[in-house]
Amino acid sequence: MTILGWQFRVKFWPTAAAIFFMVVMVMLGNWQLSRAQEKEARQEQLNRLSQQPVISLPTTLIKLEDYQFRKVEVHGTYVPSHTIYLDNKINQGRAGYQVITPVKLGESSMHVLINRGWVAAGRTRSELPNIPTPSSRITVSGIANSPTMRTLELSTETVSGQVWENLHLDRYRKTTGLTLQPLVILQENDVKDGLVRQWSRPDSGASRNLGYAFQWFSMALAVLILYLVLSVKRDPPKNE
Repeated sequence: MTILGWQFRVKFWPTAAAIFFMVVMVMLGNWQLSRAQEKEARQEQLNRLSQQPVISLPTTLIKLEDYQFRKVEVHGTYVPSHTIYLDNKINQGRAGYQVITPVKLGESSMHVLINRGWVAAGRTRSELPNIPTPSSRITVSGIANSPTMRTLELSTETVSGQVWENLHLDRYRKTTGLTLQPLVILQENDVKDGLVRQWSRPDSGASRNLGYAFQWFSMALAVLILYLVLSVKRDPPKNE
């Protein structure tokens, strides 16, 4: 095909390669768009769950997915002897700990972990903060969340007394011997214990998938433009 002295030359292998790569990139872009839609739908569901009435956590074993991100409350007593401090937690530029204490639910043998909030670290790692813990029956309300709070583990020795790098439910269960619900409650009610409780809502992550989709579509467009540029040649001038 020749237009105004420019000729479009179709060659089999370059055309086949361009079509192949463009189809793959468009498919990947569409897949990223579908992932973004799934995450946005999930975020909407989480928003609805967080607005539902507070429910009491039972003393029988539950499933995490039935309670995650819902507002819950528990009644029982703290077990301060099994308090742990999650290390390397930053709040407004200051290093500190998140304080995890189990609550024994009523008269049962079931326990649930409470993330009571953040506290600044002492002058040395050997000086753990002294957190006032009531011995009487208490009510804790907050958001049910996954017990997996993982950061980078610098070594295989991730537990040093009460200071832990990460919260692993199975490890905690084996260490303490406690029967535990499969979640942790991010405490929201203020009990005047000096701990900072400023929990951020999890991001859906949809914007990242949208960004990836844009990259794939842009690459497909770039392949198309490159193919057209390389396939169009100007006819040499005719000698008069």
